[in-house]
Amino acid sequence: MSNSHQPNLDPNFDALLTYLKRTRGFDFSGYKRPSLMRRVERRLQAVGTETYTDYLDYLEVHPEEFGRLFDTILINVTNFYRDAAAWDYIASDTVPQILAEKPNGEPIRIWSAGCSSGEEAYTIAIVMAEALGIEQFRERVKIYASDLDEEALAQARQATYTSHEISGIPPALLEKYFEQLDQRYVFRKDMRRALIFGRHDLVQDAPISRIDLLICRNVLMYFNAETQLRILSKFHFAVNDNSFLMLGKAEMLFSHASIFQPVDLRRRIFKKIPRVTLRDHLLIMTETGDDETTDHLSKHIRYREAAFDVNPTAQVVLNVNGMVVLANERARALLGSNITELNRPLPELDIAYRIPDLRARMENSQCTSFDCT
Repeated sequence: MSNSHQPNLDPNFDALLTYLKRTRGFDFSGYKRPSLMRRVERRLQAVGTETYTDYLDYLEVHPEEFGRLFDTILINVTNFYRDAAAWDYIASDTVPQILAEKPNGEPIRIWSAGCSSGEEAYTIAIVMAEALGIEQFRERVKIYASDLDEEALAQARQATYTSHEISGIPPALLEKYFEQLDQRYVFRKDMRRALIFGRHDLVQDAPISRIDLLICRNVLMYFNAETQLRILSKFHFAVNDNSFLMLGKAEMLFSHASIFQPVDLRRRIFKKIPRVTLRDHLLIMTETGDDETTDHLSKHIRYREAAFDVNPTAQVVLNVNGMVVLANERARALLGSNITELNRPLPELDIAYRIPDLRARMENSQCTSFDCT
């Protein structure tokens, strides 16, 4: 292939992505570039084109190719009760906690993001119906199931599956929640109105709000780190305080521990941290598009930092590793203007001996900020 040796930053590939966004509303700019290029090149090989430019021309003449391309890129892989241990934990631990937070028959809102052909959304519907009873389920539960792929959503709305597709459902639950018609199985109609399927772009669209359980499994792994953070910031905004996020086995949140904390890491169940720092809050609001709140928080941070900087008492702030991260104007004048640029723990620096009792205070205290007087 003439494209395979080219670097990831290929203007012809970027032109193809721009064309897909403009003509079909699919924005793949946040996807991991190497794997995205590999998938697109499969379609180039399949239709016999040599370059991205030739393939763009092919798409203009053969619109049916869009569906094949999107199927190749999006890789809609899903099953009922996929990773059974995780679903067992959701049923035995997570759902009871959600119900305990929802007294007096309050509504329960669940979001299946990246739902593909619907198996995951109907799985959580069964789990909730088993916990509440079918009547209470119909009265209280709303499941919002979203995906970028209209074809997959159309299949999900049909709620009809083959014997192979329902193989993961325990026989007793299959009999209780599905009706067999010919060689296919149809999810029971009286519960279907609780599920709302719709197209949603996790990167571009505003998040669904007031969610008690957000399920997004094996979706984030396709995006680059920057886009993952944008999506997770939206998820933090979407879920209620102390509500839950369920990810896929291939996904972790180590770098975003400030907004979600693990409840069961092995099963990829996380919980929203309701109280975040001002900077985290600013990031979240920036990514969710609330310009007025973002501007207010940004000003608040600037005012607070300005007040710290002009404080007549010299002050140094350390992180949990003892590194200097902030020093106000008075401290910089006393200790040297480059104090925060040394990237070494404060006790190792000569200035530690110029501050009375500082070394002892640091070794015997959990404090992370010190007056330098």
